[in-house]
Amino acid sequence: MKEYICIDIGGTTIKYGIINEKGKFLKAEECSTEAHLGGPHILKKVIALVEQLKAECNGEGICISTAGVVDCKHGVITHAAPLIPDYAGTKIKKAIEQSCRLPCEVENDVNCAGLAECYSGASKGTYVSVCLTIGTGIGGALIIDRRVFHGFSGSACEVGYMHLPGGAFQDQGASSVLTKRVAAMKHIPVCGVNGKYVFDQAKSGDRDCIKAIEEMTDILGMGIANICYMVNPEMVVLGGGIMAQKEYLEPLILKSVNSHLIRSVARHTKIAFAKNGNRAGMLGAYYHFVSCRQLV
Repeated sequence: MKEYICIDIGGTTIKYGIINEKGKFLKAEECSTEAHLGGPHILKKVIALVEQLKAECNGEGICISTAGVVDCKHGVITHAAPLIPDYAGTKIKKAIEQSCRLPCEVENDVNCAGLAECYSGASKGTYVSVCLTIGTGIGGALIIDRRVFHGFSGSACEVGYMHLPGGAFQDQGASSVLTKRVAAMKHIPVCGVNGKYVFDQAKSGDRDCIKAIEEMTDILGMGIANICYMVNPEMVVLGGGIMAQKEYLEPLILKSVNSHLIRSVARHTKIAFAKNGNRAGMLGAYYHFVSCRQLV
């Protein structure tokens, strides 16, 4: 059975593993990205991980999911957040193929998450879906007929930068904003507030936390509605660590989405929660690789 090496490069951790042609993980581990050391260091680290994994399997190819805007054709990072200095311009595909002597394909991490959900997750069987990851920022992926829609220059569905009343979508609706908002309300250091604290307090009746969550979900609903008016997806899949609070968040998000959508659009739009967890990037990188090679 064919096996593939998968790497998911995030701002905090690099997840890496081996997957077979049936989409089953044979190995899955992670290590620190050490993003502050910059793009060249990360590339060396990824090459070392690939060499390690090559010794453990008969790899057919290398599947890369990564933060940043990606030129998929050439496997180049065209834009990266300041969190990873000197990452923009990194020629991942070329460097890995030359060093490791295996074919390599590279895709953006949110696009990979969207592919993972489309092939074997919440949006399986849909023709048009949008996947949003809610975390430090807000990322988006538009999947049409099991393929990522990249747009003209590769930046389609960069919805975090979308402008809403009050500022950018991700500057108001990301989970990182939620903790900052609660800290400000309670006049305590941000380092003393995390998502678990906010939801635990909200479930205990804390008005500040309840209000902050409702403000966040209203922004999310507004942003999702705007995306639906433009794209008309069959399903919007919500991912990111905060979405583990599905029981609390789902009714609030649905209420907000429906308040911002006209009925004829709302009744044809499903909201779902991602199913693939923290392996979504690696899994989606595999699906991207095999689709590029026309194996699925």
